[in-house]
Amino acid sequence: MQIDLPTPMLAGLSPAQFMRKHWQKKPLLVRQAFEGATPPATLKELAALAARDDVESRLVTAFDGDWKLRHGPIARLPAMSKPGWTLLVQGLDQHLDAARALLDCFRFAPDARLDDLMLSVASDGGGVGPHFDSYDVFLIQLAGRRRWRIGAQRDAVLRDDVPLKIIANFKPEQEFVLEAGDMLYLPPGWAHDGVAVGPGCITGSVGFRASTTEGLAAELLPRLLDDVESAGKLYADPRQEATTEPARVPAGLLDFARRAVEAAVQRPRALECALGEALTELKANVWFEPGDVLSPGQGARLDRRSRMLYDAAHVFLNGESFRAGGRDAALMRLLADRRELTAAEVDRLSAEARELLDQWTEDGWVQPLIA
Repeated sequence: MQIDLPTPMLAGLSPAQFMRKHWQKKPLLVRQAFEGATPPATLKELAALAARDDVESRLVTAFDGDWKLRHGPIARLPAMSKPGWTLLVQGLDQHLDAARALLDCFRFAPDARLDDLMLSVASDGGGVGPHFDSYDVFLIQLAGRRRWRIGAQRDAVLRDDVPLKIIANFKPEQEFVLEAGDMLYLPPGWAHDGVAVGPGCITGSVGFRASTTEGLAAELLPRLLDDVESAGKLYADPRQEATTEPARVPAGLLDFARRAVEAAVQRPRALECALGEALTELKANVWFEPGDVLSPGQGARLDRRSRMLYDAAHVFLNGESFRAGGRDAALMRLLADRRELTAAEVDRLSAEARELLDQWTEDGWVQPLIA
């Protein structure tokens, strides 16, 4: 991706300019960001996906002001002629190549932050109520029209009488009606309310990962401890004196525990491995069809569901880490960045790296690249 070239998708800004001026700073409305945009799936196809148990979906209704939320599988949708309902299909990029291609348009942000593409289908008046997200979001109008009201609200209070996180004291500051092809970017924390104007409204939502310090620590610490050698040093207290406070935690044991945790974190490259594996870990409902090794003269591409990252010493794929160096590392990084390798590039891999690539194709993580 040419990050220094202006693009209509970002209102004439280059990706580099957008990241400097807008990312996590201020909204951006882009008219005809995707001229001639079409949804990656029809309403019929989305309804079929929502009925599957391996697809994350939700149905939100507000009939007569009564908000209700139902999680999928959803066997049947209300009629499009009935106002006030919204179907949300999460992770569409895991199921459709066209959705994955749309998500890839936003890879000027790190893959470690890019999450998924959600599609929202709504009848007239449908929406999920005024709310805010803790992550950046691009809202792409793909069919129909949607009215957005937004505000930099910092005193939001959530309603306690509905099954959704709806803001009770919403204070909009700006209002836009998005037509097919238009896009709205919102930084984290911006309150927004999108309501379908007419039936057949389809909106794509590109979301990003945003871990809290506590959440990331909870995810990394078990991985760090999994790799600690079982034959560790035993706690000993030969100078422990008799105590009149038997329930008090000994200070020496606390120091021992602190040193144990610090040692786990400070092992060479332990944190890097744990972070890379956590960032590429797939959701529980993602699975792959086994494949065959690449034929001679074939290139390779990542399956649309695969998550691949790298650092200075490793490549990470679908929650696993692999050491890499030299030419193999350079080629594996190309695979991660471009999500494909040409046949000539595959041929340059060492025998060991090619064996690993073949294992990935057998697992379904990598697919043959069709010329």
